[in-house]
Amino acid sequence: MTELTRVWPLPANVATQAAQIADWYDVTNRDTPWLRMNFVASADGAATVDGLSGGLGTAADKIVFNTLRTLADVVIVGAGTVRAEGYGPMRVDAPEQRTARGLAPQPVFAIVSHSLSLDPGDRIFVDAPVRPLIVTCDTSDSERRKRLKAVADVVICGDENVEGHTMRRALTERGLAQMHCEGGPTLFGDLVRDDVVDELCLTLSPMLVGGAADRILSGDDQTLRGLSLSHVVEGEGTLLLRYVRA
Repeated sequence: MTELTRVWPLPANVATQAAQIADWYDVTNRDTPWLRMNFVASADGAATVDGLSGGLGTAADKIVFNTLRTLADVVIVGAGTVRAEGYGPMRVDAPEQRTARGLAPQPVFAIVSHSLSLDPGDRIFVDAPVRPLIVTCDTSDSERRKRLKAVADVVICGDENVEGHTMRRALTERGLAQMHCEGGPTLFGDLVRDDVVDELCLTLSPMLVGGAADRILSGDDQTLRGLSLSHVVEGEGTLLLRYVRA
């Protein structure tokens, strides 16, 4: 495994074992609802290369990406990101790392969608190790909801749009208090607007992109939220920053 060094807070701490790295990111009380965001960006702030985030990935980022899934009760992703990034069934590679912490072998996959342009026959649903959730709003298409209910639990979290507080409460009531969201930028913007984000794990990839690439957060309204730096991890030139709400 790539060596990761937690360079701050001091003293520095070096780790190559998955369990030790997970300890850096675990929370004190898993019963307390906690919504964590995870994004990667280039040194000049680009969140994508040719429209996708994969071109920014590094070995260090992949380790932390897998670690955050390992610690999550539920992994939340916007449907647009699911389609663009080619998501498959939600499955961690080392379920024994979860069971060693008293967690279910696999996290739940929650897809956020208003349009419900999702295929019930997609392997995301057909090959899912755990029945997925679809988080939507009351004005979504009722016929599409009916079809998707055959392969997933459909959760209504708002009237005209998915509301962050309602989603957070609904997931917590299902025993999914540790919420890990992988984007995309529009969903991140919505959740920041609703003021329900507790943590941002931001990977700074050691590369420059330029052009008109997306940012990690998008939305019509400018929103100011304060963050507090929790730790800094470095691995082969990649910086992995963990922020919590101020």
